[in-house]
Amino acid sequence: MTRLAIVYNQPLAAGHARYDSSADVLVQVEAVAASLVNLGHTPVRIPFTLDLAAFLKAVQRAQTELVFNLCESVDEDPQLGGHPAAVLELRGLPYTGSRPLALMLSTDKLLSKRVLMASGIDTPNCLVYDGTAPFAGQGLTFPVLVKPRFEDASIGIDQESVFVDPGRLSASIQDIYRQYGPLLVEEYIEGREFNIALLGFPRARVLPVAEIDFSAFPANLFHIVGYRAKWDDSSFEYHNSPRCFPSETRGDDAFACMRRIALQCFTLFGLRDYGRVDMRMAADGRIYVLEVNANPCLSPDAGFAAAARQQGISYDELVEKFLHFLQARPGQPEGTPSGQRG
Repeated sequence: MTRLAIVYNQPLAAGHARYDSSADVLVQVEAVAASLVNLGHTPVRIPFTLDLAAFLKAVQRAQTELVFNLCESVDEDPQLGGHPAAVLELRGLPYTGSRPLALMLSTDKLLSKRVLMASGIDTPNCLVYDGTAPFAGQGLTFPVLVKPRFEDASIGIDQESVFVDPGRLSASIQDIYRQYGPLLVEEYIEGREFNIALLGFPRARVLPVAEIDFSAFPANLFHIVGYRAKWDDSSFEYHNSPRCFPSETRGDDAFACMRRIALQCFTLFGLRDYGRVDMRMAADGRIYVLEVNANPCLSPDAGFAAAARQQGISYDELVEKFLHFLQARPGQPEGTPSGQRG
């Protein structure tokens, strides 16, 4: 039996407008902890806060040499999401998931787009708005989707984030900026949406490709997975944007292309252990990368675990694979827990 730390960010207080998305990390913590117990290990839950001295003391008291890193932000700042991994590296503690640079790069939607474009990977055209000048959207084809540059979990994205009229966008963008900070104004790509999950170390493999089914959406709703679709169980979008796994036939060029692009993104962004690439397929078959996600959500009902189940990997087996990845890290001594049941 081995003690393993589960490091996570403390969520917002109950009652906050974004509590549901913030508190999802606790669902992940408890799911991983339950699987570690099933695998014969002792989980130790350690929240990561801005008080680094207290955090390091907690790690020392835990007497653990391995960490399951579930931090998505620090003090609700997603730009600090890579810092817990950096602290763990400085302490020499092996941890699950991507390294700091990959976490910080994938959090910044603008830098992510620049990396994709420099590598010849299609991504929707966009402009950035930093609040310093009037915005007219010259050079963009409308409709456009306005999204916060640094937020994740679809925070700041909903039907109201799609603009078909440049004048209405110009009149609204300053208010959006005041709420969320720097913004990306991105051309809206009409078409099918896919989530491609990847798993593995030192090399990743693509799990079954998932598609978001928007067929129940009426004509007046854009086909996007916004905040309501992800977190508001009282909304139409939440109940009518299910995930499905389309059957893939051998030689299907579109799915083969998406798999190839996903693997390319995984390597390009320096992801490790697991990741997810979100894509759109336009009516002409052209594939656009929307986002590259390092350390995607591991809640049992979220997309990554669903893709693993579709591959025949149970949640306990998924957690066990992460332990194997830790064992495979360079310089890791023999005897690192491999998930043997007690």
